[in-house]
Amino acid sequence: MKSPVAAGAAVALAAVALAGCSYVNPITTQENYAASDGTQLQIGEVEALNLIVVSPGAGEPGTLIGTLHNSADEDIDVQVTFDGETATTVTVPAGMNQQMGPGDDATEVPGTTEVLPGLLTEVTFTSQVDGTFTVAVPVMDGTLAEYEDVLEEIG
Repeated sequence: MKSPVAAGAAVALAAVALAGCSYVNPITTQENYAASDGTQLQIGEVEALNLIVVSPGAGEPGTLIGTLHNSADEDIDVQVTFDGETATTVTVPAGMNQQMGPGDDATEVPGTTEVLPGLLTEVTFTSQVDGTFTVAVPVMDGTLAEYEDVLEEIG
């Protein structure tokens, strides 16, 4: 039969061992991550979220979809390109979001896709305030139903 001291020591040892798990393994739900198909990027006071290039194929016209969020107190202009030639200026109102892509309230960011769908392409964001940032963004086609409408609008 185990003594109460030995049982207490075993419980204390188990508590210490289990508490160490959160020390060694950080709590992943507290980390910032891209929760959709797209990627994200911080551009000074502007955060680029859910970035995806939609195109039927390499060498074909495409468009960048996503959201720019401005946490600053003034409007910020961001120049965006994913083909290195076609640059679009997106004005992001102070404290607001600006959608990119086809649609009534969105800013269309067109270009020619340089890679096949399923691969990554470089998208460049330039802010006069914060400089130039580049991020790898996935290229999607109409294989997934949620991108079929986007392809029809650019097509």
